Amino acid sequence: MKTDLVKGFKDYSEEEARRRANIKNVLAETFESYGFNPVEAPMVEYESFVKGENEKDEAVSDIFKLKDKGKRKLALRYEFTFQLKRLAQNKKLPYRRYQIGEVFRDEPVTSNRYRQFTQCDVDVVGSTIKDEAEILVITSKIFQRLGIPVKILVGNRKLLNEILDEQKIDKKYKEQVLREIDKLDKQPEKEIRASLKKFGAEKILTLLKKPATYFKKYNAYADVEELRKYCGFYGVKIVFVPNLVRGLSYYNGNVFEIKSSAMKETICAGGAYQINNMQSVGISFGIDRIEKLAKISDEKDDMLVISIGQDKEAIKLAEKLREQGKKVMIYYGKPSKALEYANAKKIGEVIFVGKEEVTSGKFKVKDMASGNESRL
Repeated sequence: MKTDLVKGFKDYSEEEARRRANIKNVLAETFESYGFNPVEAPMVEYESFVKGENEKDEAVSDIFKLKDKGKRKLALRYEFTFQLKRLAQNKKLPYRRYQIGEVFRDEPVTSNRYRQFTQCDVDVVGSTIKDEAEILVITSKIFQRLGIPVKILVGNRKLLNEILDEQKIDKKYKEQVLREIDKLDKQPEKEIRASLKKFGAEKILTLLKKPATYFKKYNAYADVEELRKYCGFYGVKIVFVPNLVRGLSYYNGNVFEIKSSAMKETICAGGAYQINNMQSVGISFGIDRIEKLAKISDEKDDMLVISIGQDKEAIKLAEKLREQGKKVMIYYGKPSKALEYANAKKIGEVIFVGKEEVTSGKFKVKDMASGNESRL
């Protein structure tokens, strides 16, 4: 039997899984402190629903396609936003939800991108720019808690469309022009300029280098200024980046990317969009990338109860400790082997339950890090 991992998929060790669980807890706690509620949705959907109206998007072209025994065309979800079309139906607005789970893309594998990855989305359906600011504030707080210094970059899709109209770019080329602009942080400018020349759009690169004050003449820049104002109320700074596009075509206003100097790739991104004819906003966190950067403890506070021929009393003690909220495992066997096991598993404390301890009602506790002993 072949046990090799499929390319683009990964096992996570106990330590990695614990760190990931801690990160998810930080995300969930922060979302819920702002009044968002969790939802869950299937990994498998109808292929037509997964594609939606975004079939030309690169991410949609990378979906994993499936067929069930009934020959129905199915696909693994590549993100969470499209599932909001169903989840948000007939809900009281604003509808505020977060979702943590696995998404799948059949795309080239890199050191920071797998074909299965854990994503966490937080969205508001029926939103205003005040909600956009709150989303960015939540994002800022999460990265503070995780010890990751970041920059919040903001662009605006409506503003870019105004610039394309001003430059009289043919409507049929607009999407291609935006895709080229979106590559500015990934490819040499010379190559992008050559591509834009085909559409008569190379002058846009010069415009996009102008200072933020230049863009005040465009109507959509007011959205950026309002977002900056409300983020400022929370003490959160944003950086306006005129060429920020974001790849997905459904964005229709402010768009966001969160960058860290410790990683080339974007670690978090989102923006404003419409769903079910309602203005909405959301942002996505990639757990896999965050895990590489997070300064979060993966130390365990587990306890190991060692039964030295006193199984009944060891079980009673372990249950009592669990009722107090402790994480407890029982080891039945020689103390020397138990201590080896505790060291290997990085268990913080061991408690000895032998005849002497049961008789006295005092159990010896050993701190595995310091070697100090005490009585419980």
